Amino acid sequence: MKFTYLLTILLTLSYPLFKSFESKIAFFTKWKFLFPAILISATVFIAWDVWFTSIGVWRFNNNYVLGIYILNLPLEEWLFFLVVPFSCVFIYEVLNYFVKKDLPKQYSKYITLSLAAFLLIISIVYRDRIYTFIDFFALGLFLLMHQFIIKSNYIGRFYITWAVCCIPFLIVNGIITGMPIVIYNNLNNIQIRIFSIPLEDMFYGMLNILLVITIYEYLKQKKK
Repeated sequence: MKFTYLLTILLTLSYPLFKSFESKIAFFTKWKFLFPAILISATVFIAWDVWFTSIGVWRFNNNYVLGIYILNLPLEEWLFFLVVPFSCVFIYEVLNYFVKKDLPKQYSKYITLSLAAFLLIISIVYRDRIYTFIDFFALGLFLLMHQFIIKSNYIGRFYITWAVCCIPFLIVNGIITGMPIVIYNNLNNIQIRIFSIPLEDMFYGMLNILLVITIYEYLKQKKK
């Protein structure tokens, strides 16, 4: 029982790590760009996690963690922000290799603007729910930054990646929220769940991965 969260994290890492050395994609050659991106993003999200834990937005079930806490977060939670982005960027690179055509590129502007508008409207409507407000507002604002400031040419590919990542995300987060390893205070969210997963978690994860890929792509372009 105490190893449940740790085993979930290790299983999430196992296949992407093993396949990182496969010759076609050679994901390991991109680690010099990936690891700084993960660490920068992890700094932001761990600070967010520490804050939300301290004010009771969520808490951790001691039955499913090792009991090693750093800043009131279990060790496994720290590993989560390293392992999940690693695995998702692996999927991103695999899709870039096998899907040469950027299928949603011509629609990416409309997807971005529509999603950003939806998120910002919901964040205002539920501004009294701190998880919903900060999560939706931050992602909505970041998407607008991508559209008008960063003007990224990979946002369409990110949408494909996130759509694929949602499958393992639902499994992993389903375990975390279903057992539950993480227990939510529903006064801080809109109480819409996908199985056992709060809707906010989907966009929280999306923001996390988009931030990592944004930094990752910036570092790659800077090198070039």
